[in-house]
Amino acid sequence: MKAIGIILAGGNNHKLGALSEKRAVGAMPVAGSYRSIDFALSSMSNSRVQKVGVFTQYNAGSLNEHLSSSKWWDFGRKQGGLYVFTPTITADNGFWYRGTADAIYQNLSFLKNSHEPYVIIASADCVYKIDFNKVLEYHIEKKADITVVCKDMPEDMNLERYGTVKMNEESRIEEFEEKPLVAKSHTISCGIYVIRRRQLIDMIEKCAEEDRYDFVRDVLIRYKDMKHIYGYKIKDYWKNIATVEDYFQTNMDFLKPEIRDYFFKQYPDVYSKVEDQPPAKYNAGAKIKNSLIASGCIVNGTVEDSIIFKEAYIGNNCYIKNSIILNDVYIGDNTYIENCIVESRGTMRANSYYKGENGIEIVVERNDRYVI
Repeated sequence: MKAIGIILAGGNNHKLGALSEKRAVGAMPVAGSYRSIDFALSSMSNSRVQKVGVFTQYNAGSLNEHLSSSKWWDFGRKQGGLYVFTPTITADNGFWYRGTADAIYQNLSFLKNSHEPYVIIASADCVYKIDFNKVLEYHIEKKADITVVCKDMPEDMNLERYGTVKMNEESRIEEFEEKPLVAKSHTISCGIYVIRRRQLIDMIEKCAEEDRYDFVRDVLIRYKDMKHIYGYKIKDYWKNIATVEDYFQTNMDFLKPEIRDYFFKQYPDVYSKVEDQPPAKYNAGAKIKNSLIASGCIVNGTVEDSIIFKEAYIGNNCYIKNSIILNDVYIGDNTYIENCIVESRGTMRANSYYKGENGIEIVVERNDRYVI
């Protein structure tokens, strides 16, 4: 592969509420056994991108722990590999990352010390599979300066938190609006870009000289009339998990057989850190319907249309419906949970009742099992 990879995983997202108070969005659990960053890393690994840099910052503890060994994504190699970069105080710089362009600028040596002619930039908060080789071939064929991976969204969808693009017949991007109140197009940017390495260095250095910090606003939108920026449309599954509703729906999508088949039974595979948990255990009285139960769980009650992450315990006579139970949650006997996301390492007391009446409710309970 003639490209290196950059995964932007440092942003702070308040739209996820309590879910992002102690973890980076790139570390958000997905589909029972995965983290959201796994999908970008797996796509790069499967596309034979041999050198990938991950830029972390906000609440990076669990994300850095997840990335502590690169072997899970086949980046344990002598040439190239997986590099994790955090903001560093130097004699010349005392800032955290002030934006996506500034994150690249503060780690510009990663680009300058590489030899691959192209760079693939992706974010850590999206769920998808993509062959970056096809995107790069398209980029070279179009003789593009920048290629933006795009997707057509439903006409009735609210797009005010996306970047929307309008392309001409040759797929050259003529308009790029970031988070418009009224969208002129229902084609959105997926936050994946291909650009020539030398050109990226020049653009980022110019941004830094002018105190500009955002890659979309200060590179893509600013240069759209000066540079040849093309869109590469994808039709396969792609979801962004930047809000509670989108996070919940993305996980629930994995209850659909066709989605599970696409991600986990069709090549290429999706990889993640393996923790060697025992298989889920279903005791007498357990009833499971249309649910995903991860390894290490013990189930005594009823689970319907839900996703239970690793090491959860569900007590006797419990009823879990249309909910997400994150890692290492203890649910006491006779507990009812519906339309909820239960934060990890929580302790639900026996005879508790939780139901999201107006949308999805995030449940965070004081943890009595861990005493500091």
